Amino acid sequence: MRVLLFFMILVLLQSCATKKYINKQLLPEGIASATEEIYVLVHDQKKLLQKKELVFTKNGRIKYSKTIDSLGNLLQETEKRLWFIKESYADKEPYYCKTRWKPKQRERISCYTRKQYKENEGIYHYNKDGTIHKIVDNFTTFYTQYFYYTDRQLSKIVIKDKNHKLIDEILIHCMAMDEKGTCLQQRRVSSKTNHIKEILFYPNYR
Repeated sequence: MRVLLFFMILVLLQSCATKKYINKQLLPEGIASATEEIYVLVHDQKKLLQKKELVFTKNGRIKYSKTIDSLGNLLQETEKRLWFIKESYADKEPYYCKTRWKPKQRERISCYTRKQYKENEGIYHYNKDGTIHKIVDNFTTFYTQYFYYTDRQLSKIVIKDKNHKLIDEILIHCMAMDEKGTCLQQRRVSSKTNHIKEILFYPNYR
């Protein structure tokens, strides 16, 4: 009985420790679900890259998500489980992602196959308000993404390699916002390639 109680407390503490998705993405409390569409702009014409459906828990974490491409083909599906997040794909076996809380406002997020082969891992560093300070890729590219904010909105992402060489700098501008402060239309411009992406976000509140 004591062992069971210990594990129940451990699960509760881990759940409370992990950062909320809504804080990471500067979304308000009370969001129930949302649709996100990502477009690439070519010669002032928008082309849909992918569409994501999101369902949130009451405490602001992702309960379920589904991402499809412009033709409706499944790219990724995620489900929140007790100990991990299951990521499913159309063309490869599922990943099982675990989050481990670390000191100094950090999380280690690691994804494995069922055979325990590690597929990716990142160290997420957070600001005190729960927004992302930087993400260190710890397995594949070994790039680090640095996040910058202006007036409580994400304004820039700088990407560097492990030798601190600049890979890209993405300038971000919120073009439309609702009354709760959610950015509904966001534009991202790469300083290296000049590629432009536009993100449309359609939230549903409780």
